[in-house]
Amino acid sequence: MGERLGFLPASLETTGSGAIWFHAVSVGEVLSAVELIRRLRRERPHAPMYVSTATLAGRDLAEQRLAGQVQGVFFAPLDYRSVVRRVLRTLRPSAVVIVETEIWPNLYQEAKRAGATLLVVNGRISDRAFPRYRAGRAFFRHVLRWPDAIWAQSEEDARRFIAAGAPAERMRDGGNLKYDFIPPAAVAADIAEFLERAKPAAVWIAASTMPPREAGDVDEDDAVIGAYRELARVVPELLLILAPRRPERFDGAAEKLSAAGISFARRSALQGSSRVLLLDSIGELAALFERATVTFMGGTLASRGGHNILEPAYFSTPVVAGPHMENFASMADEFTSAGALVRIAGVKELGPAVAALLENPARAREIGANARELAMSKRGAVERLGAAIIEAAGEGLPNPPRTLAARLALTPLSWIWSAGNKWNLSRNMAAQRAVHTKVVSVGGLTMGGAGKSPMAAHLAERLRARGRNPAILMRGYRRKSHEPVVIVPRGESAVIHRTGDEAQIFLREGNAHVGIGADRFTVAEQMERELKPDVFLLDDGFQHVRLKRDVDLVLIDALDPLAGGTFPVGRLREPLESIGRATAIIVTRVDVEQGILGIERMVRRYNSRAPIFRSRVTPRQWFDFASGSAREVAEPGFRKVAAFCGLGSPRAFWRTLEELNLEVAFRWTFGDHHPYRPHELQRLARQASAAGAEALVTTEKDIMNLCEGAAEILAPHQLYWLKIAVEIDGEEELLRCIL
Repeated sequence: MGERLGFLPASLETTGSGAIWFHAVSVGEVLSAVELIRRLRRERPHAPMYVSTATLAGRDLAEQRLAGQVQGVFFAPLDYRSVVRRVLRTLRPSAVVIVETEIWPNLYQEAKRAGATLLVVNGRISDRAFPRYRAGRAFFRHVLRWPDAIWAQSEEDARRFIAAGAPAERMRDGGNLKYDFIPPAAVAADIAEFLERAKPAAVWIAASTMPPREAGDVDEDDAVIGAYRELARVVPELLLILAPRRPERFDGAAEKLSAAGISFARRSALQGSSRVLLLDSIGELAALFERATVTFMGGTLASRGGHNILEPAYFSTPVVAGPHMENFASMADEFTSAGALVRIAGVKELGPAVAALLENPARAREIGANARELAMSKRGAVERLGAAIIEAAGEGLPNPPRTLAARLALTPLSWIWSAGNKWNLSRNMAAQRAVHTKVVSVGGLTMGGAGKSPMAAHLAERLRARGRNPAILMRGYRRKSHEPVVIVPRGESAVIHRTGDEAQIFLREGNAHVGIGADRFTVAEQMERELKPDVFLLDDGFQHVRLKRDVDLVLIDALDPLAGGTFPVGRLREPLESIGRATAIIVTRVDVEQGILGIERMVRRYNSRAPIFRSRVTPRQWFDFASGSAREVAEPGFRKVAAFCGLGSPRAFWRTLEELNLEVAFRWTFGDHHPYRPHELQRLARQASAAGAEALVTTEKDIMNLCEGAAEILAPHQLYWLKIAVEIDGEEELLRCIL
């Protein structure tokens, strides 16, 4: 119920950019999405992906089939705006993908308001549902205008969506994902052993049988059991596999078999041998079609609209179906016309139709071959839709809104902040002063968390490698010293209370002189006299306009590009229009294959000239805090860890741990630049012990803020910190821009 109300587990909080949320209501939709998600995982191995379902069976199947493919499976939120927004704030999706036809007005609208691209894939409207959609056009046209594209299964489905109110220009022909079905690798070992013991002459699978839907309908379990009793007299070595569609019908089917005097085995308790197997499990039917001589597809005798016939068709298995195939009308017509499907009018024809196929193997093989040929000719939807979803995720601009109460309370304050910032900017620009040395600002629009300091350290390393003499200018946030100017030449050290924690990282790297002070013009002038640098890197300097700069590098976090709005509603220090001052844009935390078209379009609204670069953080080495020894990131010697950090954007660290395939027993977030006290470390150590963690892990910035004797306090747990590096696509062009 918590998930239905939008309260997702903390483990589902998105830590990487380009997240994709799939909504697949139940078993059929999950099966449709499996190969699509696997294809996306191969192409985007680090993209966060999530699947929501609305049924227990759908969730069980998703967890089984998509284990290792998605970051999480959860129950879909109730369609209330506040509930949907809660999920969107947790997942921060760049794309929301609706599988088949789930039309939820608030989900659609809020997904778009949160900056996600909204797609409907494998869309269909059945014969039975179409009159209702057409009658409700006045309502549906308001909902169906939200998707950026609706990829229909067929031209007929596309026409029905348009008749229901969907804009014609957003309709696409995507084909049917079900045609791209790939079965599980093999039948489960214990089922294979059962079949070996039974040694059947033929196998009849009654797949996805359903109860009556309306008066006059048949219970398909009764129909199958009655037909089997007649067939068993003619084909005594026939094996029946009865697979009810819903888990709540398993026990009822067992009672019906017992009442009919039929000996049977249950999948959940396989032992011995029998001529009837009750498949009381979820997700194993698809693999069994390979063993079938003939299949009856359930949901077609009862007025249920039918089920997917493509899985048995994949194995060249002849399929018998009743009159009700409304949910797959076009598919049923195609298969019937091609001689690839046997249709029957009612219950009395079930036994004879199965018997005819068993007695005429040549005809059965012909029907099965026709079915496979037709099914294989329709494949390709996974490739088309996969490419569309990847493009859609690149066009997303995640920006989930804060709660209504927060916006009402804080928006007036953001107006005051914006007005003050505008006045402050104009005042400082008028007082701007220049030094003789080239100044390159590395900054951003947001308060913390975009990766500015790692980028400054990386550029200092690259400039030093090219024979330059770089110096880094910084404010020294939260340093305890009251000295107006602190200058530390390259290769020398200084205590943390004089410099602040981030300066310590620059000093350890040893690639640049470091100058610290609130008035960075004064610091720069003194460094020019004493150290004669040939380029200044102004760390977190976009708003420090009193010092004239030659190059303004502006960093934008791909996970949170709009930062939720202007402070205090969001984390923007100044409005997005300020991007116009940038010389170059660097979008951080971007995977190698990830598209950022949405961010690029946003930038181009305010700045048409600045080149846009992409960057990411990569783990370099683990270091033992106590001994200082280094370990390779691929083989650190530990797997289950307790993680903590105090960063402006802790999600970046959590994401790196995920990419390293570490099992995180718990993660603890502290405030940015947090100084760790003994009692806090003791608490971390106790929790690590309780969780069975093999080690504690943190960041390089955090070890600067540990109290004295931290290693002894945490003992016997070892503490490791992660050394990171920065990768920039097109780095040579960026360096030319700087130099």
